[in-house]
Amino acid sequence: MHDGLRIALYQPDIAGNTGTILRLAACLGLGVDIIEPAGFDLSDRALKRAGMDYVEMAALTRHLDWQAFEEKRLADGRRLVLLSTKAASAYTGFRFGASDTLLFGRESAGVPDHVHAKADARLLIPMKNGARSLNLAVSVAMVAGEAVRQIG
Repeated sequence: MHDGLRIALYQPDIAGNTGTILRLAACLGLGVDIIEPAGFDLSDRALKRAGMDYVEMAALTRHLDWQAFEEKRLADGRRLVLLSTKAASAYTGFRFGASDTLLFGRESAGVPDHVHAKADARLLIPMKNGARSLNLAVSVAMVAGEAVRQIG
């Protein structure tokens, strides 16, 4: 279990991705923060279908908005690590910590500039020239897997 490491989803758009991420987090013992509003009803059947019975196992915390999430994160003294196609440093060269929160933006729009500015670190997943982005759940799995590997 990695009680400290968390995955945060900023206003996720797609229930299936969120369900898959909740399943991944439950299996790895990671907490998940959802920063609302989401682009779907969080009780949506698609979320439960994608996450299967793991949705109930996931350590999920919902935040009404960015401000509520940010207040909680700062009170807990957590480092915010943003994954963004606009970042310059590869996640593979970063030293993750057990109390990091890995923040991923909306599938449709990433995160706004004011959220980008609050990150303690900004990382990207290196891709072949011409590729725009990976699926959100795949990106979360890659980065969370590396963080878990480093933390042990």
